[in-house]
Amino acid sequence: EVQLVESGGGLVQPGGSLRLSCAASGFTFSVYAMSWVRQAPGKGVEWVSAINSDGGSTAYAGSVKGRFTISRDNAKNTLYLQMNSLTPEDTAVYTCAASLRVLRTTIRNLYSAWGQGTQVTVSS
Repeated sequence: EVQLVESGGGLVQPGGSLRLSCAASGFTFSVYAMSWVRQAPGKGVEWVSAINSDGGSTAYAGSVKGRFTISRDNAKNTLYLQMNSLTPEDTAVYTCAASLRVLRTTIRNLYSAWGQGTQVTVSS
């Protein structure tokens, strides 16, 4: 069974940091590009970041560039998102997704797998 399970979310103060993880199973993680998307309360899904299969190429949305870092450990079948300098505008459910090539879209049907998400709340 293909599974993506996110963890690491929680409540953090503005200016703080969090590291999200996405554990993959049921497929060959190392051949898939991976992405993070997020959905804030009352808003649509926003693409956040993507990384290619070997981790050598990354991409970021303008809203997070310079603050977030995507990475992966293919030996551990795990994707990460290091989030620094968090603001209340980063409050959202963060979800990881797998695709056969790097995508910068929120169209779920284009992804091969989609996680359940982890809540990140930035508040004082």
